[in-house]
Amino acid sequence: MKLPRRIAETPPLLVIFVSLLLWFVADSAKAQEGVADGKQVTIEYSLTLPDKTEVENNIGEEPLTYTHGSGQILPALQAAILGLVEGETKTVTLEPEEAYGVIDPDAFVEVEKALVPEDLQKPGEELVARDPSGTLQRFRIHEIQEELVVLDFNHPLAGKTLTFDIKVVKIE
Repeated sequence: MKLPRRIAETPPLLVIFVSLLLWFVADSAKAQEGVADGKQVTIEYSLTLPDKTEVENNIGEEPLTYTHGSGQILPALQAAILGLVEGETKTVTLEPEEAYGVIDPDAFVEVEKALVPEDLQKPGEELVARDPSGTLQRFRIHEIQEELVVLDFNHPLAGKTLTFDIKVVKIE
């Protein structure tokens, strides 16, 4: 087979160098494949509120591993992470509608004081109880009244703007 004149006249070391360079670029591109649906993604993150109160943090601990696109994390957070590569960091702020929703006034329920153990009758106290179907329900004591206790069944982060500082540790 006869090589085109330009290739035939190229010094062999240059051909090797260019070949290695092309291989390296292709290999680097493969290594830099980003977060995509179906991939196992491992992240470190901290979660804060607008007043800088830290809600959660797994930095220096066991990172979170999830399957991207499977609904294991908030959809808006998942969309913000899409395409990031290993080692990349990103700050993502989610409004309540993108996170755990706005506070639902219908999620507040009044019960007789006698139904809540006296030592747990404190605003902010988090409780778990079984509903009539046997499902565990989490809720918080919202208010103590004279005869009633107001329970809040909203997610604890409902109505809050959340800021995630994320680092992609691993993509598989």
